Amino acid sequence: MADGGAPGGPFDRAVVIFNPGRPAMGARIGTLQRELAAAGLPVDLLPTDHAGHARALARAEAGRGAPLILSVGGDGGYNEVVNGVMEVPSSQAVCTVIPAGNANDHFRSLPARSLSEALRDKKVRHIDLLRVVFRTGDREQIQYAHSYVGFGLTPLMAIGIEQGGKGKVLELVSVARTLRRLKPFELVRDDGATAKFDSLILANISRMAKYGKVSESHYPDDGLFEVVTLPHAGLMKMSLMTLRAVTLGLGHQPGVASYAFSTRNAVPCQIDGEVVHIQAGTHVLVESARGALATL
Repeated sequence: MADGGAPGGPFDRAVVIFNPGRPAMGARIGTLQRELAAAGLPVDLLPTDHAGHARALARAEAGRGAPLILSVGGDGGYNEVVNGVMEVPSSQAVCTVIPAGNANDHFRSLPARSLSEALRDKKVRHIDLLRVVFRTGDREQIQYAHSYVGFGLTPLMAIGIEQGGKGKVLELVSVARTLRRLKPFELVRDDGATAKFDSLILANISRMAKYGKVSESHYPDDGLFEVVTLPHAGLMKMSLMTLRAVTLGLGHQPGVASYAFSTRNAVPCQIDGEVVHIQAGTHVLVESARGALATL
């Protein structure tokens, strides 16, 4: 990404990436299109038609000019857009998310600011991303997260919520059921020490999973991310941690610039709301990519 305020303004165009199948998306896009046109920006509407399409669209757009790329949707869609932009070295693209998803943890964790105000000010800021490297044998995969990476409880909660239905009561009931199915996982640090966890969260934002406040950090641009751990301790302690997260919050957590380990057994992983499954023997390195994303 370009440094400083180089892409700041004017943008040469606005690119709106969205899933046309979401309820009421047509009306949402119409309103957004008028707002962008009022700011004097040409608007390209790019609907997606399959998983991963937003990433490909963002990558193509980030490679030309200085676009403002707006992801209309939730955390997963924005993750695709961010990863697509990060695949283009020295891109002048600026990204932002227009919330239209289920959780929108990233949007809710940042200071409230209207799009109209941001367009009027044309002020670009840079925030950190989490750079996640999965290495298994001679295979390496790199992903970026705008908000968090979770292992153990977090992805299982996401799966439980998806299977149990939407709505706060149904989702919290699903979380409670999920706790009973959780199995601990074992990690091996680079120095050879081992540890068994029920949950591990590496967070660049303060809130996740809609109702949980995992950290007191409000600085997604300090080169650090928070490490929230729950060593294996049984159902009762895990339930109390979950209850505290959705009520009082988990309080201050240690901040680090990198965190590395290897998986002893297969474990689910959640990256910005999307669940992936990590096989045993995978080396995981999470680093803070300071100021990597240009945003409004």
